[in-house]
Amino acid sequence: MALCSSVGALALPSELIVHIFSFLSDRDKLRASAVCSRWRECLFYPALWTELKLRVGGGTNGGGSGPEQTPRLEFLMRKFGSFVRELQLEFAPLDGCLSPLQHGVEAVESSSGLLFTFARHETHTTTFFFLYRNLQKLSLYGDTCILQDDGILDSSYLSQVDQGGKKMKEMQQLFEEILSNSRQLKWLSSAFMLGVVTPCSLASLSNPSTSSLEHLSLIDSQLPSLISTIELERLTNLQSLSLDFCDFTSDMCCLLAGGDRAPLHRLSLLLNGTALDVKPLDGTATEDDWKALVRRSTNLRVYIMAMDVCSQDLLRVLKPSVPLERIHLDSYSTLVTDGVVELISQQYHKTLSHFILMRDDAGFPDLSVNRNEDPLVLLAWRCVHLAVLIIHGYTVWSHNLVAISRLRGSNLKVLEVSEESIDFDPDQSVHIEGDPVHNLVKEVSLGLGRVWHASIDNSLVLNEPTQHFHREMQSFSAGM
Repeated sequence: MALCSSVGALALPSELIVHIFSFLSDRDKLRASAVCSRWRECLFYPALWTELKLRVGGGTNGGGSGPEQTPRLEFLMRKFGSFVRELQLEFAPLDGCLSPLQHGVEAVESSSGLLFTFARHETHTTTFFFLYRNLQKLSLYGDTCILQDDGILDSSYLSQVDQGGKKMKEMQQLFEEILSNSRQLKWLSSAFMLGVVTPCSLASLSNPSTSSLEHLSLIDSQLPSLISTIELERLTNLQSLSLDFCDFTSDMCCLLAGGDRAPLHRLSLLLNGTALDVKPLDGTATEDDWKALVRRSTNLRVYIMAMDVCSQDLLRVLKPSVPLERIHLDSYSTLVTDGVVELISQQYHKTLSHFILMRDDAGFPDLSVNRNEDPLVLLAWRCVHLAVLIIHGYTVWSHNLVAISRLRGSNLKVLEVSEESIDFDPDQSVHIEGDPVHNLVKEVSLGLGRVWHASIDNSLVLNEPTQHFHREMQSFSAGM
């Protein structure tokens, strides 16, 4: 603010002030505009507000906005709605992972409050829809952190805090109105919004948007399929799709393989092992279905995240013809076997670039037991495009880590292994002088051609798996 307070800043031309604003976050733009009337006038320049990214709840420590920030958020959405082409809303628990008994109602009202900003402040809600009818990108994400407390904040709990489901029905209706009034929507994404999106929502999408939509992501693990084959048939220009793995049926795959629609370039699939009892793998795309899809969409690449999926089910899921580029295996109780890693390295050696293996448990199983070659080393050797390798919760022997770094070299852009996952062979340590950790760091650094340390960067792998999937899906699909 020192710049704004100086006499020289007051004399700056409007074009330069707008240029300065372009480097500031939305929150800092508002702060800077409070200095003087000229700076406030420049705040309303349309080019500054083509994108609007807001995180609601979670408190400012979590990068979000608490209840005290609601007026500012409402001001942003009300004032700049007609300018915005890309709107991203992320809803988080008000103070992190809080007890639903204390904050259940507040969490529901936090998300609904912002969605209904215009409904409260405009005489007619149609003004709201008119302002946002020019949206090209709409992305909604509901942080499921409070769902981790034994899963108690589900749809049954929401019915207790939202008697009769009145507020939820209003939110569902508002979402459908946004879709029906859209005119040029190209990107539509809603993930884990606790029932805001229903299986009927997509039917509300306007005819102009069905022709313009290029990316679609509708995921809510508490509901049946949010994307039907009938509705997908309308989206002839769709090039990127994200959904629950069990909802990617044989019929849907055959539809996407049709010659009367745009080829598919990106497909992101989320598989939750704890939900397979109610959403089984029966009816999902077969090997023949995948072959037909790949023949039609030759540039198709697939991203799969599997959470707590047993190896037996993974072997069913990993069809040979899937053009798998990224896979993330994350678990709390289940164990990924060496056979699964072996299969991945054999089947996807031409396409795989990202491999993430995570496990939150006290034990650190060794995938190389009773094997001549470590499956992770074979993965690095076979997968010539491997650029990201992240491991936590499984034993990685130090000499194998050195081998991986030498096999892929500087092409392995990310090699993250948690310190507690690394073990040292006592027989080999006898022949090595000095500190084994220091020697490991030195050898791996030499292999990669850059300085390396054993650690897991939390910015690369988020603690909440669903949030990580949402972020990776966004970047993966944007890359098309």
